[in-house]
Amino acid sequence: MFPLRDTVRARTFPLVNWLILAGNVAVFVLMTSGGPGRFEHLTTRYALIPAQLSFDRPLEFATFFTSMFMHGSWFHLLSNMWTLYIFGDNVEDRMGSSRYLGFYLLAGLAAGLVQVTFAPASQIPTIGASGAIAGVLGAYLFLYPRGRVITLIPVFILPWFVELPAFLFLGVWFLSQLSSGLLSLGAAGNFGGIAWWAHVGGFVFGLATVYLFARRPRAYARWYRDEHWPW
Repeated sequence: MFPLRDTVRARTFPLVNWLILAGNVAVFVLMTSGGPGRFEHLTTRYALIPAQLSFDRPLEFATFFTSMFMHGSWFHLLSNMWTLYIFGDNVEDRMGSSRYLGFYLLAGLAAGLVQVTFAPASQIPTIGASGAIAGVLGAYLFLYPRGRVITLIPVFILPWFVELPAFLFLGVWFLSQLSSGLLSLGAAGNFGGIAWWAHVGGFVFGLATVYLFARRPRAYARWYRDEHWPW
């Protein structure tokens, strides 16, 4: 399933979301502008490599944050940024820009910690914004469970466009990540080249902590029927 857009419109301009998008693109251009050698050097230095984390080398822990702005290919970058573009503006709208930035970084940190917990001896560099974005998806599920996601589902060679409730789209996505994570427990490194447990950890973090970051309804002149207000 590939999301094309959602039906919930943000009330405010998502400045931080756009800055995060631009930052990820800028870092990828920087990584690829010097050829394969430069890309490999930056990946080795700034990616999260669980087996290299040590309290004897405290600077290695900075890779929890640097790695979330790095990507391995244009497809990796564009798929992550498209997902963030669709869902991030609404989450920032409900949190406010400064809270959203803090939430995003903490979600990425939580995702990295969960990945390291499940694969502590892995020598494979872990890069990508998908753990932090998974946190955004968890927050979106809590805030907009009745929102609709226009989804592309390929059926053989034919595209099928369907409008799914957010709780169904994101629920299926999370279950797919969790099942892949469970399958990866018997494999070495990142099963299939993807840090599944980072996705699971980020999503659970977002779902569990969004209440602490979201602004209360009195901050709005109006609200939408697709929103969830538990307070």
